[in-house]
Amino acid sequence: MIDCHNALSYLKEHVKELGVRDDQIIVGGESAGGMLTAALCMYEKDRGGVKIACQMPLYPMIDNDDTETSHDNHSLVWNTKRNHVGWTKYLSGISGQEVPCYAAPARRQDYTLPPACTFVNTAEPSYAETLTYIDNLRKAGVEASVDVYPKLFHAFDMLLPFLKVRKHAAAQFEKLFKYAIKRYFAPQEGSAESNVRICDCDRHGQKD
Repeated sequence: MIDCHNALSYLKEHVKELGVRDDQIIVGGESAGGMLTAALCMYEKDRGGVKIACQMPLYPMIDNDDTETSHDNHSLVWNTKRNHVGWTKYLSGISGQEVPCYAAPARRQDYTLPPACTFVNTAEPSYAETLTYIDNLRKAGVEASVDVYPKLFHAFDMLLPFLKVRKHAAAQFEKLFKYAIKRYFAPQEGSAESNVRICDCDRHGQKD
């Protein structure tokens, strides 16, 4: 997660040469990358770091404790056994109350975080924790959306590119991204407003 923080800090410090807007930084990732996405938003908020405009944690692995969909899951690609192994290796001996939200975002109490867009499928371990994360954001007054796809497995969007549902998921996520870059802004403290445009939203036909 610290590597993500360092990369984000570099981005903020080099926005002009990279040609991006410092008031519209969006972070995202899938699976463990979704966990890092959520954790990074928490870390930056708590430390007054980089202002993040939007987060996109796709089917994120954010709860090291078993949930109703991860405790007895035998799905392809990612299941209960692999989930336990993954968390054990990642936490490296940390357990119980010692686990910080920067390692397992489900431990978080304060959900006043950047707006979120994500998707998940009903058959994978992270289904329940993804819905809980989105629900907690909404309860905190944060705009958050999740698209749910039935009876597929973890990372179906990468492993099954030929499926209609995968193409639909990709198209829907593209719409969400275009919506995000039109709606969400987070100016950096002590920074002049950027005059670099990453896209012409009207040209892309983005909906209000």
